[in-house]
Amino acid sequence: MTTDTSKSTAKSTKNLLSAKEVTRRGFVKGAAVTAGVAIGSGAITGFPTIWAQNIKNVTLRQFGTGVSNINAVADKVKEDLGFTLQMTALDSDAVAQRAVTQPKSFDIADIEYWICKKVFPAGTMQPMDTTKLKNYDAISKLFITGKLTPDSEIAQGTAPHTVGFVESADSVDFASAPTQWMTLIPTIYNADTLGIRPDLINRPIDSWSELLNPEFKGKASILNIPSIGIMDAAMVCEASGLVTYGDKGNMTKDEIDKTIAVMIEAKNAGQFRAFWKSFDESVNLMASGEVVIQSMWSPAVAAVRSKGIACKYQPLKEGYRAWGGGIGLAKHLSGLELEAAYEYIDWYLSGWVGAYLNRQGYYSAAPATAQKFMSEDEWGFWMEGKAAAGDILSPDGKVMEKAGAVRDGGSYEERMGSVACWNSVMDENKHMIRKWNEFIAA
Repeated sequence: MTTDTSKSTAKSTKNLLSAKEVTRRGFVKGAAVTAGVAIGSGAITGFPTIWAQNIKNVTLRQFGTGVSNINAVADKVKEDLGFTLQMTALDSDAVAQRAVTQPKSFDIADIEYWICKKVFPAGTMQPMDTTKLKNYDAISKLFITGKLTPDSEIAQGTAPHTVGFVESADSVDFASAPTQWMTLIPTIYNADTLGIRPDLINRPIDSWSELLNPEFKGKASILNIPSIGIMDAAMVCEASGLVTYGDKGNMTKDEIDKTIAVMIEAKNAGQFRAFWKSFDESVNLMASGEVVIQSMWSPAVAAVRSKGIACKYQPLKEGYRAWGGGIGLAKHLSGLELEAAYEYIDWYLSGWVGAYLNRQGYYSAAPATAQKFMSEDEWGFWMEGKAAAGDILSPDGKVMEKAGAVRDGGSYEERMGSVACWNSVMDENKHMIRKWNEFIAA
């Protein structure tokens, strides 16, 4: 982000934390100072010594995917909240494994909802009390009810709200309706589609089926994260009329087998140039021209365009595959560290991070607060589908889109309102992973 923008957002943050209300953050710091003086004078005995500690001594360890484990966020936490946030970025499969098998190695898990479905029942994380968050009401209803608007249909797959709540403070069972206790506080989400090189294709692309078009033999790619890749594969197979699904988000063994058989046949015919796992891999494949059509993430498309290379995030008639993520707390977290974690989560929802994520092409889970940290032109481009009045900059100040550009897919409502399925964990997950690995190894 540019220096001027950083100063502006820092000033906005201070304004939001004005004297209009005494926040819990102020109480924690104030209580610590007061308690220190009182205890030192001997005037008070039995005061919880935890509040006398200096919050600057707190270090919270966060891990998750590289999508949202961003150094700029850790720097801003230090500036605004005073404590240290250590971030570790891993791929999705490693995130899921670590959350279950190494519960003492982290304090905060920044994970996707399909991962939450796998790991929360293991009991290594603690439900979060929504009454401790003053920004809870700013969270998009998509994460509370599953509906963008009251008359929206809920998409197939692991929709975030289905694994977003548990029954009580010590429960690991997902609740069927919103409760006081959340598994993850939602932070980030997006509607994904295929990325294309329009300069190398030179014709309209409007269907997921194009990923298997022999025209692109040796120049197509799909991501190699089983629980996500299988959803892209299903969108492709369904659009091609090759497989019919009862529910793409929860396939039967037979549906999985048919899907993988189609993909293996395509692979053996030389359709795929590569299978990628990381953001950088997808950018390099597209920027080099080795691949002209592939599974892609919105910021990766923007990264290719920032190199001066034509790349489009193509809206498709069958709709988008969506994903969402949030922040969860390790079960062992307690005391001052737990309070600091709640402060961090509430701060995360207060707008600065949301605007940062929006500027990358993702969506903030609290859109209204993010808007306060964006210019009218930025908000119009990223959220309202309007043509940019001026150049659109990335968080670090690089030109992402030129004046006059319109976001691929249009407005927030158009894109998220066209979601066909969410990333998913199926009942036959083990069978799916086994078959997916057969596809990659074929």
